[in-house]
Amino acid sequence: MAEDRRGQRPARGGQGGGRAGSSGGSRGGSSSSRGGDQRSGSGRSGGDSRGRGSRDDAPRGKPGSSRGGYQGKGGDSKPGGKRPSGSGQRAFRPRDEQQPRTADQAAYDGPDLPENITGAELDRGVRAQLKGLPEKLAARVARHLAAAGAFIDEDPELAYRHALAARARASRIAVVREAAGETAYAAGHYAEALAELRAAKRMNGATDYLPIMADCHRALGNPEQAIKLAKSPSVVNFSSEAKAEMTLVEAGARRDMGQLDAALRTLELAPLTSKSRASWVVRLRYAYADTLEEAGRESDALAWFHRTHAIDSDELTDAAERADQIERRQS
Repeated sequence: MAEDRRGQRPARGGQGGGRAGSSGGSRGGSSSSRGGDQRSGSGRSGGDSRGRGSRDDAPRGKPGSSRGGYQGKGGDSKPGGKRPSGSGQRAFRPRDEQQPRTADQAAYDGPDLPENITGAELDRGVRAQLKGLPEKLAARVARHLAAAGAFIDEDPELAYRHALAARARASRIAVVREAAGETAYAAGHYAEALAELRAAKRMNGATDYLPIMADCHRALGNPEQAIKLAKSPSVVNFSSEAKAEMTLVEAGARRDMGQLDAALRTLELAPLTSKSRASWVVRLRYAYADTLEEAGRESDALAWFHRTHAIDSDELTDAAERADQIERRQS
């Protein structure tokens, strides 16, 4: 599993429309959020995120499957006739003697689907994106997407396996690749998450994934690439929450590079004094306080930990505890 990346880690999916696994605004499929990064320390939080998708072409069949009747040698066999003996004929193998499935076949099968997950949990928009698939295939993909959303917080590795099963069946649908990317990110598979989200972005042109993609670059040891994404022109049009997510990642990347002053300047350009009590404001304040403390400005850090705690009614962060620690050192 991956390192704990609380606080600087953006909410999965950024901004946008319907997504895999949510119904009426509830999480499912690939939607949910995660918070936190011990490297940059901007607190623990969650936030809703949304993504988009696109149509797929006809899916491929299950690996190793075949269709049609027996075809004998020389074209002289008849449907329903006896299988001729001789070289080149594959003998029937009883079920208990069949070879174990390969890793690719197991990934295609995916984990067992809980009976209570039907696929109806998905957003109407996501279900519409699956209509280009044959009915039975669409139903199977929908159930795996819904299962991915159901497990993403409690068992992200299992959620990722469900998303991979959906991808094996419908790899050309953007929302499926988004689900694979978000669950990979939640499970700490950052290279895979980056590849999947890049694919989704190519398919639908959405920029919602940029904060997560930037954080994947951080996790992979490429803070310069994270900062490059943070400077993308499309960030200007982000919602306040999505901008905050990108600010957190950029500031974290600056800290990764030892640029504490630049990290502070990045955070100071964000709405730290917003009257909103939304989780993204809590996280911005916490990140700022944490960076101030790392820069040796304990008095300023103490003030901002208190300001964070004042609006952190859901106790998303440990701001109160951090403030107490500084006060004990100063007494």
